[in-house]
Amino acid sequence: MANWGTRQGPPPVVSTVVNIQTETTVPDHIIWSMFNTLYFNVCCLGFIAFAYSVKARDRKMVGDVIGAREYASTAKCLNIVALVLGILVIVVGIVCLVVVLPAAYHAMVQSTQRFGGGA
Repeated sequence: MANWGTRQGPPPVVSTVVNIQTETTVPDHIIWSMFNTLYFNVCCLGFIAFAYSVKARDRKMVGDVIGAREYASTAKCLNIVALVLGILVIVVGIVCLVVVLPAAYHAMVQSTQRFGGGA
């Protein structure tokens, strides 16, 4: 005898949608800041950038993506300024060595010849 009140076919398909958010990566620029701290620490900008990079990493670990982005952006700007100023200091130093040092040597040789500073 057939059961008139129940279904005989397969049960209805039930679907579940799960939204998985991928972890948003926020660059903290800590390696760049460490490099600038060690090599291009003009006016302590590299050290300050390193401090902001550490703060960005801390905010990222806590889950505060907006705060991490703000600190990372500040660290990036400070790193750019520190790098540019550091390169300028190196270029000016090289120019001084190439231009000023030979001129000073030439002036010293002329003054010793003029005042009879030789045998």
